[in-house]
Amino acid sequence: MTKKERLDLFWLGVKYLVVAAAIAVVVRGFLLIPVPVVGNSMENNLHQGDMVVMERMTKIKRFDVVVFRLSSGTTYIKRVIGMPGDTLRYEDDQLYINDKPVAEPFLKELLAEDHSENDFTNDFSLTELTGEQKLGKNSYFVLGDNRRTSKDSRSFGAIQGENIIGKARFVYYPLKHWHLI
Repeated sequence: MTKKERLDLFWLGVKYLVVAAAIAVVVRGFLLIPVPVVGNSMENNLHQGDMVVMERMTKIKRFDVVVFRLSSGTTYIKRVIGMPGDTLRYEDDQLYINDKPVAEPFLKELLAEDHSENDFTNDFSLTELTGEQKLGKNSYFVLGDNRRTSKDSRSFGAIQGENIIGKARFVYYPLKHWHLI
């Protein structure tokens, strides 16, 4: 291999490295963003210290796990229970959306482990908590999966769509917790 061929090969490698770094920055900064889990309000699905990947490209749906920031600057990870225009209430550990019972399969494991005589989710209605019968046009009601320890919409109210940073998609660290959300 001649000196010129080696030099051309070197610069080709540098170009590939620069392009790869640029792609990594774009993906990391705008598409798949790492977020740490702080607290135990989403256990058993997410644990303190887990690292999740969040994305901002898809529409929010009921039961998605979202990352959002309140006006205080605090960032939370919770599950969307109520969507814009919904009425909601809990009675005897049953979720009712628009007066229809709705199953929450993501709570199955937590409920099986729960040996308390108390309700897992205390009874409440949207009207009791917020004074509103329905969620507003761009409002979402969020709850932590670990209902007894979660600071969520029951305490700080519905969140606005513009405060949602993205949807949590999977846990990537620690490896023993790896799973899709």
